[in-house]
Amino acid sequence: MAAPARVAAVAAAARTAAPVLVAVSFAHMLNDTIQSLLPAIYPILKSNYQLSFSQVGLLTLTLMVTASVLQPLVGLFTDKRATPYSLVYGMTFSLFGLLLLSRASHLGTLLVASGLIGVGSAVFHPESSRVARMASGGRHGLAQSVFQVGGNVGSSLGPLLAAFLVLPRGQSSIAWASAVALLAIGVLWKVGNWSSHQHRAPRVPVPDAHSTYHVHHLELSPKRVQWSIVILVALIFSKYFYLASLTNYYTFYLISHFGVSVQSAQIDLFIFLGAVAAGTILGGPIGDRFGRKLVIWVSILGVFPFTFALPFANLFWTKILSIVIGLILSSAFSAIVVYAQELMPGRIGLISGLFFGFAFGMGGLGAAVLGRLADATSIVFVYRVCAYLPLIGLLTAFLPDIQPRGASERK
Repeated sequence: MAAPARVAAVAAAARTAAPVLVAVSFAHMLNDTIQSLLPAIYPILKSNYQLSFSQVGLLTLTLMVTASVLQPLVGLFTDKRATPYSLVYGMTFSLFGLLLLSRASHLGTLLVASGLIGVGSAVFHPESSRVARMASGGRHGLAQSVFQVGGNVGSSLGPLLAAFLVLPRGQSSIAWASAVALLAIGVLWKVGNWSSHQHRAPRVPVPDAHSTYHVHHLELSPKRVQWSIVILVALIFSKYFYLASLTNYYTFYLISHFGVSVQSAQIDLFIFLGAVAAGTILGGPIGDRFGRKLVIWVSILGVFPFTFALPFANLFWTKILSIVIGLILSSAFSAIVVYAQELMPGRIGLISGLFFGFAFGMGGLGAAVLGRLADATSIVFVYRVCAYLPLIGLLTAFLPDIQPRGASERK
């Protein structure tokens, strides 16, 4: 692309960045509202079908592993061939999953419905994350946070739908949530039009296996980049395995350990997930300004004192600690994704699919493993074991010191 044309394209993208970011974040909110509805109704399904904790974990495993396996493959494909309307197709899978979930009468059907919703999320995340980066105007951390916070807000809305729609009206009322999927399809069609016909950014050439990666002021060998990606994956494991304990079993913990009602526990879960959303929006801009490695340090390792204290707290302090944990721990994801994208330029779809997919996979695996652990021991024991997961954050010391341009200039 000629220099004047490139400048014009950048200027045009800057003018439309805010509307596109808002649209893709709003679509992410709708997608994750659908995705979070299933875990939110676990107490209802467990009671209706006499499910064990292991079977509850299997539902999450199906949802998350479906998304985990497919996302990197979708991202790899979209790196080579842009398919902006795949966002619409993915949401259609989620629509069918919701309708099936409203009519499911046994565990097998519930598993199929979970899988359909997982496929929808797998198709949605890589391309929508790419669109967010395209519309960033160079503020990649901020864009990733805005995109991600939409998903976190959506995750917090699922428990509210469960508490005020499904719980009083029954499982069949889940069909009403199909309106959420239809609205998302309309928004994503508009987003697809923008990315397909108006402001598609030129693709960055992908370095071959023997090239040196130039990342800001550093020259990194492929081996160093690969090990850095492995460390980032380990940090994602720490974050999402711990979050699985709260996202899937926090309501059971509050009900069994403190005797609160199901509806009250759902509201407390909503508050926790709201804290996760608030923390997410902070991580990207702070990483843009002060460096993503600092955000990763504070977010993963810094949460350890609070996770350690949680199993020993009373009801009041449990609620406070869960909010603090949500705020701190959630700030890492945007920083980790953008850090990885900067390590591997030209692999935006693959990196987005890998990290979103691995996050989902760890959430599903965590739900299944922790469900079996809860069956064998107790919910309280689960939180005592998971309290030590943030110590994996010590691996951050081995990451290269990548600084965003603005941060480097301030030093």
